[in-house]
Amino acid sequence: MKLFSKVKGCGEPVILIHGLFGSADNLSKLSRALSEHYEVHSLDARNHGRSPFSAEMNYALMAEDVHSYIKDNRLIRPKLIGHSMGGKIVMDVAATFPESVGCVIVADIAPVKYEPHHTKIFEGLRSLDLKALSSRSDADQKLSLFISEMPIRQFLLKNLYKNSAGEFDWRFNLNALFENYSNILAGVSTDKPCRKNILFIAGAASDYILPSHREKIKSMFPKAEFKKIVGATHWLHAEKPEIFNALCLGFLLSE
Repeated sequence: MKLFSKVKGCGEPVILIHGLFGSADNLSKLSRALSEHYEVHSLDARNHGRSPFSAEMNYALMAEDVHSYIKDNRLIRPKLIGHSMGGKIVMDVAATFPESVGCVIVADIAPVKYEPHHTKIFEGLRSLDLKALSSRSDADQKLSLFISEMPIRQFLLKNLYKNSAGEFDWRFNLNALFENYSNILAGVSTDKPCRKNILFIAGAASDYILPSHREKIKSMFPKAEFKKIVGATHWLHAEKPEIFNALCLGFLLSE
């Protein structure tokens, strides 16, 4: 699958991958900061943004998508950064194709299976009759019956656009995400330890990377390092961009 990308800057390549329901634009602040030093490739994962839609979706396929992008664009050992679902993707790429990539940064996710926690989001999104929507604010009002947090609704509604027929539509493949949700929650595994230099950055107010996850992380990635951002939740890149960007840039430049 040929993934959509936005490329900025010049120098050694760095690949950025967003999380569930996201797109290449979600890490735009990081992209701008890194583009002063690197050639930054911000990707849309399959079933997101402007990348192709597919009924099939799992981490093995998404890792192969990224590996194909690396080969097609003749990138030499790009450094990888992924947030949430994107973090699992870059872990899988590093574990499966270690010879093709450089160091790795994982933002607020562990290589473990998670319990379902997007139920209300899926209920809200699937309840919307897109053809009957009158405006984006109309969609927001209807979503608020399921999702009380305005920032989350705003994040989701970034994906709402008008297609060539003048009707509202989603940039993501909602049906495929719903049908493959168990695959998105699944853990990442490897046949042997991946000895890439890898940094895990967690939000101190997030429960996505717990002390109980350290053993699994270290067994898969023996050279793993850990950082926490005080006052940040799972959306650490948006809440504390200066600190997050500085941690990422410092780690990349040290390699």
